[in-house]
Amino acid sequence: MRVVIAEDAVLLRAGVQRLLADEGIDTVAAVGSGDELLASVEQHRPDLAIVDVRMPPTFTDEGLRAALRARERVPNLPVLVLSQYVEETYAIELLSGGAGGVGYLLKERVADVADFLDAIRRVAGGGTAIDPEVISQVMARGRRNPLDSLTGREGEVLELMAQGLSNSAIAAKLVVSHGAVEKHIGNIFLKLGLDGSAEEHRRVRAVLTYLER
Repeated sequence: MRVVIAEDAVLLRAGVQRLLADEGIDTVAAVGSGDELLASVEQHRPDLAIVDVRMPPTFTDEGLRAALRARERVPNLPVLVLSQYVEETYAIELLSGGAGGVGYLLKERVADVADFLDAIRRVAGGGTAIDPEVISQVMARGRRNPLDSLTGREGEVLELMAQGLSNSAIAAKLVVSHGAVEKHIGNIFLKLGLDGSAEEHRRVRAVLTYLER
């Protein structure tokens, strides 16, 4: 079996690679960003991609979005997401893609190495390996308003966005840094499932979502 690992945490990436090597599984590339994942998948055409969700530069959903693009470029590429987080919007897209070879495991809930290796082989063979907690969170998403997932600070930022304030004005209003406001806005876009368009369009869509509420 030939595997590509996309994980920005160097120690974890090396640990998974060593674990696979002990089982005779060849890691053809171990990378730390979504762009590197895409390049490695196209170059090596691996039997499996093991992917973290949050990677540079924004540490939100780059890994999962890259995995979806990788499956477009290499149809039926088996993907095992291994993350601390359930990124619900893209998880739904990945899990409902219609093709086999999909897994989504939460790092802190992987308690047995043998089970993890079994999941790797099952996904590489075209099967599935989904943590029940992932399924629970994905199903719950359909029953709640996405605004409910915002933190208190993110809600304040969105309210000020709806008032027409710029990022700099929001930062001054809340007495936080400009970078902190940008981070909050990125999280708002992520939680509201707003992607694939210019920031000003996502900003308008976020405000419309807030106003509809």
